[in-house]
Amino acid sequence: MAGFNKVVNTYDEALAGLTDGMTIIAGGFGLCGIPEGLIAQIKKMGTKQLTIASNNCGVDGFGLGILLEDRQIKKMISSYVGENELFERQLLSGELEVELTPQGTLAEKIRAGGAGIPAFYTATGYGTPVGEGKEVRVFNGRSYILEESITGDFALVKGWKADTYGNVIYRHTAMNFNPMAATAGKITVVEVEEIVQPGELDMDHIHTPGIYVDRVILGSFEKRIERRTVSQ
Repeated sequence: MAGFNKVVNTYDEALAGLTDGMTIIAGGFGLCGIPEGLIAQIKKMGTKQLTIASNNCGVDGFGLGILLEDRQIKKMISSYVGENELFERQLLSGELEVELTPQGTLAEKIRAGGAGIPAFYTATGYGTPVGEGKEVRVFNGRSYILEESITGDFALVKGWKADTYGNVIYRHTAMNFNPMAATAGKITVVEVEEIVQPGELDMDHIHTPGIYVDRVILGSFEKRIERRTVSQ
């Protein structure tokens, strides 16, 4: 990686500087649009005591779920537990700290962090356990709670295409939390399906400008599909 060229060739380079106790913001929704290779690299590195902000924690044996196997995650900031038995078990046993956050609030906490906004008021969660201990103000007769924004030491993002300058395009629903996550990391690493030369991307369709991106790596993806299992 040199000058404007943000491409790295190995996952070791992609996550250089990630150490125990850091906060990571990870894109994805369920298993859609998750940075699979970067997550696998964290597993390989054995980095522990991590705080991870992500919509959920993958599933058993895939996605962020693999980091629960060796107790690498200290705290999850998530919207739901989802189809992950190990996540549920560690939550209920107290092994894993979980800050359950309404999905829209989580998205806005990440977006606000990337925009340099330290906190914002929202009506979502007022009068529920989500609002306990949080500052309350009334605007136009309605009560709102104060939510603090989130930033991370690293942001891990899954894109479709990027150029060597770090400009990124997402594809369909794999966009989800990724554009917000990309803005909110001190170091933003984007794993993509294809890397092209500057000028090859349609400038009108770039979702994340390269100014937000520090490293780009070409990945290969299993792209699992979540399936609902029901009894006969």
